[in-house]
Amino acid sequence: MISYIIPAINEEATIGGVIDRIREIDPEGEIIVVDSDSSDRTADIASSKGAIVVNESKRGYGYAYKRGFSVAKGDIICTLDADGTYPPSNVPLLLKALEAGADFVCGERLTGATREAMIPMHRAGNVILNLLTQILFIVNITDSQSGMWLFRREILSHILPEGTGMEFSEEIKIRAATQFCYVEIPIRYERRISEKKLRPWKDGIRNLIYLFKLRITSGLRTSHFRCSLSSGL
Repeated sequence: MISYIIPAINEEATIGGVIDRIREIDPEGEIIVVDSDSSDRTADIASSKGAIVVNESKRGYGYAYKRGFSVAKGDIICTLDADGTYPPSNVPLLLKALEAGADFVCGERLTGATREAMIPMHRAGNVILNLLTQILFIVNITDSQSGMWLFRREILSHILPEGTGMEFSEEIKIRAATQFCYVEIPIRYERRISEKKLRPWKDGIRNLIYLFKLRITSGLRTSHFRCSLSSGL
């Protein structure tokens, strides 16, 4: 079974559609919406659609995912956003890589993202963070900020990040790529409909600083493990 973890803050306009699209491809999947004290109908809509709704009052991308992971029961975990930018129709493609032997599969957005879905400033920020990640950790990560991943639950205890904010995304990939078979697969990435939560400058600088901190304090750096799979799956 796949557990779908979806962090959400005030996403009433899109959360219902995201859940419906998951059900279209996986009627038996476990859908967990982690609501961070939304002031709109996000939680009510998710619950009415049959999702498990849990609350996490601490604001932060990492806090939300840690809460979701703690209640997930599936042997495979899938993450995606409540804003509809990551179409659930990408899941079968990522799942194919897991079935071929990968431990952690990241949906790579940059190859197929349109200018409308990812503005030039965001793309440039991603490129900088990706390059620094590759240099500091000697890993083949080309989309460190992607929010769509599939991974085997059994590796979670080894890759669970210490970060609690947006840096959670880059850290979990680094930990996976330095210890397990990490693969990136190009996916569709769509324009966000609801209000943006990302703070480009503040989040970008925080992520940049966190990479240096992680390199110094964690001891993570390149893996002797070589994954024979490729994104050409």
